[in-house]
Amino acid sequence: MLEMRAITAGYARNAPVFRNVSLSLEPGEALGLLGPSGCGKSTLARVAALLHHPDAGSLTVDGAPVRRWRHRAPREQRTAFGVVFQQARLSADPRLALTDLIAEPLRATGRREDVTGRVAELAATVGLTADLLSRRPHEVSDGQLQRACLARALVLRPRWLVCDEMTAMLDASTTAALVRVVEDYRASTGAGLLAVGHDRVLLDRWCDRTVEWGTLTSG
Repeated sequence: MLEMRAITAGYARNAPVFRNVSLSLEPGEALGLLGPSGCGKSTLARVAALLHHPDAGSLTVDGAPVRRWRHRAPREQRTAFGVVFQQARLSADPRLALTDLIAEPLRATGRREDVTGRVAELAATVGLTADLLSRRPHEVSDGQLQRACLARALVLRPRWLVCDEMTAMLDASTTAALVRVVEDYRASTGAGLLAVGHDRVLLDRWCDRTVEWGTLTSG
């Protein structure tokens, strides 16, 4: 289970983005988090994925309490998450070809021997042709780059996926394709999903349940 209790978080200790937010997600469940821009849902998603240290509250992942975030988190907890952000161009190193972008987590965790096979497998899964893999982010479309970012999120076979407005910048056909990839991955692995967005129709169709931001806060 992924369980957040009474989380307070922000980017300045005396001015948190939100206070006392609680949310839980069962293994294999797809949970949609619905809220308007600026409410704090992306910050909560970053806390859930161990990318942002909260000011207060507790987070438990697969029964183990989280005590450290970002690069200080134990590898077992850190690699349990795959994250896809809204703006692919801000989350992708512009110097890397797509093949190296996808392979980043493998190299960072010392799994270089898996790079060739795993990148080829995931490129096919997300719909990237071989000629695109040698291109850098400025040489591909937003949709193609987001496909690469989704492949990067899946490359370590995470148990939990966090998709933060993953499809907000994409057209309908690319949105449908990426949602299908996520659902196929979940069906084959039993991974849990936290999907953050402001499109109720998409979240209701995609997720087992959708919760509104306003129902999570208690102060």
